[in-house]
Amino acid sequence: METSQSPRRVLNAAYRLGSRLLPLYSNEFSRRDFTLPQLFACLVLREFYGLSYRRVEKLLRDSPSWLADIGLSAAPDHNTLWRALGCLVSLECFARMMDLLVKRFAKAKLLRLRQKPLAIDSTCFEAHHRSAHYDRRCRKMIVQTAANANRCEKPGKWGASVNAARRRTVAAMPKLSVAVASHCHLILAAKVRIGNASDMPDFVDLLRQSLGRATVRAVVADSGYDSEANHCTARQELNVRSIIPAGIGRPSRQWPRGRWRRHMAKRFARKADQKTYGQRAQSETVMSMIKRNQGSALRSRTPERRKKEMMLRVLTHNIALLCAEEEKG
Repeated sequence: METSQSPRRVLNAAYRLGSRLLPLYSNEFSRRDFTLPQLFACLVLREFYGLSYRRVEKLLRDSPSWLADIGLSAAPDHNTLWRALGCLVSLECFARMMDLLVKRFAKAKLLRLRQKPLAIDSTCFEAHHRSAHYDRRCRKMIVQTAANANRCEKPGKWGASVNAARRRTVAAMPKLSVAVASHCHLILAAKVRIGNASDMPDFVDLLRQSLGRATVRAVVADSGYDSEANHCTARQELNVRSIIPAGIGRPSRQWPRGRWRRHMAKRFARKADQKTYGQRAQSETVMSMIKRNQGSALRSRTPERRKKEMMLRVLTHNIALLCAEEEKG
């Protein structure tokens, strides 16, 4: 399912969503030039286009009809929009907006989680705007420089500087984990962090968030989420069928020791869950949609604002899907 390519519809939908959940002003001493729903709509438009704060300000100035749709007579200053991101996008606000968006899709009977599974996956965003080719060339130059400086030393010693640089990059890498309704590509739950750590601890949190918003019969995830504890929580505590390949640990010809991991290994060996597990690709499709439509690099520079930007991208994706469904209907 592709998202709607009408930015005006996305702007108006974001304004309606913000009007239902956000107060008009942050406090009683606000200047009251703009309301919080209006600023939220401008921020969603910025993410939809993948623009900087200055460029979205120029876009709004050149689109007076768009401003009139959300009750504005002038475009907000880029500095105002920068401050609004820190004020508007919080975990509490994010959760309430996700609740409302999921309810809209559930009311329209578009989730279909009884027929298709919930898909969980994660992805990393680039911390800076630079291509993969440029990144490879930089690493190659580091290797060559270190090799030239250490020709007389033992081989392999120069690789320490490359590994240290790589560790710093991985430690600062923004990571987004999502739970997706595989039928309609709607994101039901999301978790953001800084650092490319293991996926396994995020499984239960994403599943619990999703169950708080919709009924889930089955959940699929890749081997990065493989854990006996995750299977036990999903199947025995939450009554959700979990399908995760037993891929963690050293390769062995013996079956895994855990009950549910051994059960999964045997079922995957005879391809019993091939059709259901194939729906996991829908979560990868959602990651591709977000990066293709909104960009693969973040524009924020601090860890906290990068987390907020990833949360706003999730909301923008869901709002664009909502606009696409309204346009069809």
